[in-house]
Amino acid sequence: MNQKYSTRKSLNIKTTILILFILTAFSAKSQNEIEARQPKVGLVLSGGGAKGLAHIGVLKVIDSLGIKINYIAGTSMGAIIGSLYASGYSGKQLDSIFKELKFDNLINDALPRSSIDLSERANIEKYVVKLPFNKFKIKLPSALSKGHNTYNLFLKLLLHVNAINDFSKLPTPFLCVATNIETGKQVVLENGNLAQSVIASGALPSLFQPVIINEQMLVDGGVVNNYPIDELRAKGVDIIIGVDVQDGLATREQLTSAPDVLLQINNFKTINDMIAKSKNTDIYIKPNIKSFNVVSFDQGRAIIKSGEIAALSKLNTLKELTNKPDVLQERVMLKSRDSITINNVLISGNVNYTRAYFIGKLKLKNNEKISYQDFIKGLNNLVATNNFKSFEYQLKKTPNLEGYDLLANVKEIKINTYLKFALHYDDLYKSAALVNLTKKKLLFKNDIASLDLVLGDNVRYNFDYLIDKGFYWSIGLKSRYNQFNKNINAQLLLDDTQMAAVGLNKVGIKLRDQTNQFYLQTLFRRDFSLRVGVEHKRLEIKSEIFFGNNPNEDFLFENTDYFSLFGNYKLDTYDDKYFPKRGVYFDGGLNIYLKASSFAKNFQEFSIAKADLGYAFSTFNKWAFNIKASGGFKFGDKSNQALDFALGGYGNDLINNLVPFVGYDFLSLTGNSYVKASVLADFEIFNKHHISLEGNWANVNDNIFDSGTWLSLPDYRGYAIGYGIETFLGPIQTKYSYSPERKTGEWFFNIGFWF
Repeated sequence: MNQKYSTRKSLNIKTTILILFILTAFSAKSQNEIEARQPKVGLVLSGGGAKGLAHIGVLKVIDSLGIKINYIAGTSMGAIIGSLYASGYSGKQLDSIFKELKFDNLINDALPRSSIDLSERANIEKYVVKLPFNKFKIKLPSALSKGHNTYNLFLKLLLHVNAINDFSKLPTPFLCVATNIETGKQVVLENGNLAQSVIASGALPSLFQPVIINEQMLVDGGVVNNYPIDELRAKGVDIIIGVDVQDGLATREQLTSAPDVLLQINNFKTINDMIAKSKNTDIYIKPNIKSFNVVSFDQGRAIIKSGEIAALSKLNTLKELTNKPDVLQERVMLKSRDSITINNVLISGNVNYTRAYFIGKLKLKNNEKISYQDFIKGLNNLVATNNFKSFEYQLKKTPNLEGYDLLANVKEIKINTYLKFALHYDDLYKSAALVNLTKKKLLFKNDIASLDLVLGDNVRYNFDYLIDKGFYWSIGLKSRYNQFNKNINAQLLLDDTQMAAVGLNKVGIKLRDQTNQFYLQTLFRRDFSLRVGVEHKRLEIKSEIFFGNNPNEDFLFENTDYFSLFGNYKLDTYDDKYFPKRGVYFDGGLNIYLKASSFAKNFQEFSIAKADLGYAFSTFNKWAFNIKASGGFKFGDKSNQALDFALGGYGNDLINNLVPFVGYDFLSLTGNSYVKASVLADFEIFNKHHISLEGNWANVNDNIFDSGTWLSLPDYRGYAIGYGIETFLGPIQTKYSYSPERKTGEWFFNIGFWF
């Protein structure tokens, strides 16, 4: 019986195994048949600059339907959006990323102010135009932007797929198109550095400089192929979803200028190609972007919405794809990397700058884990030197180690002479045009010479020469000539007897100041500087009021050469000189006047110490506050009044001991010591437009620190409301100020960077 049972059990097991084998084979066959008839869906995204943001709206709809995209092809902005989507980002994530971007900073290669050395900031925060100059010829740059900020951004966003060199191995296979500017032929980019490839595909000529890949000089792929549908079809896709955001032909009413006509001619081929290609697109989506242009990045929200609307108009057709097998794909939510380990730094192409120079600027140590923010700061520090025509870098995964090798190739700028220009108007110096000549490597590899010549109502000059040794002691020379005419408080220059004689509270004066310095300077980190040296100052103050024997000659109040030792300590972490939103500022100085020419009779030594402190911070989205305090005093002999403190007016970079104070005109409040506090609230009502509210309070008189009156309630108050605009010329500002003591108002107005 047991034998029969055993035989029967064995037969049952064999039968079960046979049935399972048959079912498995049938299931596999069915699965193969399903996969065999499963259509592959391709997505082609055209170029169109800012209008390409509409692609994001389309992707959000595709994601909501769970449609699986099997291959993506893109050109220009289509390549940028497509590469991010192919790397794993969802449509919603792309929406969030692009809403937070400041496209002006990306396009203009704007670097954080903290990336620029203190000695260099003064040279870049007052010029509107900068032109390379070589052999008496002006060399125009090949493009407005080197693409540094753009590359930094996309390398970070794509770092999680950085090790993938074959774009068909991305989470979603991808290709993009660029144009070889030397041959005029298209180049299909399917492998290599993904971030570099999409930057090349979007390198709009004249806006971004060409990108070199495999010895080919590449620019925007839209020049030759703005809709790579044929390249996508060749990948074996069955159904193509196409998104077209390029311009159509303009009407005669719209062709109102020469650039309009040239653009129309340039668009003929692209638009005609699109007519044929759109017919070969299975699901053709054309967002309504007629009211936008290629640089309408400030209208990104509306453009993205137009993409959603266009995709929803094809909803029924798109839903048919969700009836196919293998749908309802879940996209992984990617997180941006916040730290990175650099194991090795490899530099090539450098001639005049050593590896140690690069490491010092980058602030990198081998095998050190740093925040990604600090990594970008180091790159910005290097680029901000303006010593390199290009700085191309890649991050390569280090074999057998966690982290990356930084591989950089540089091209040093051969041109070292520049012409720079700027315009300005304010209430003290009136109209002014600035012409600058800057030359690097004048005598040494690491020196820089700069000469400003200011033409206008008050001719001025400023000469700087610095042998820059960075964090070691640098050697500098500085010479400045400054002049203006102004009605000032008579007490600044006249004693009681003279004031009674002329019977005037205001005196019209002509001030001429020439200051020459030789100094040593060293830097701490990037925002601190210490400067010590010797100074010669020639100060002349004269007026047309009559005191002497010759009524045809101006009366000289001051005509003296002063010789002094000086020291200055400066900290500056403000993120913007004119409209700071965060950072700390400190500027403290001491001058010890040891000798003067014979005009200053009975001269005795005296010293002047002063300090200026500021703290800027933001609370709400568009509000920024700047709290400042300053003070100064004279010690030693106090009989000479020409270098006393004089408060009043509004502005930056005022000379000697002139201190801005709203509510009063320039040089209205005088004394050999003062304290001042101010609070400024800035509201950015919309991009680069500011409304400001300001209050300042001060005590100023002779010897207020000796008498203790500097601690009393302020004797002088001033309040102001202003409106300012950030422009390419610099800030344009107007302020109306009021003083309760004077019971009258004062207007201030300025155009352009201060110099």
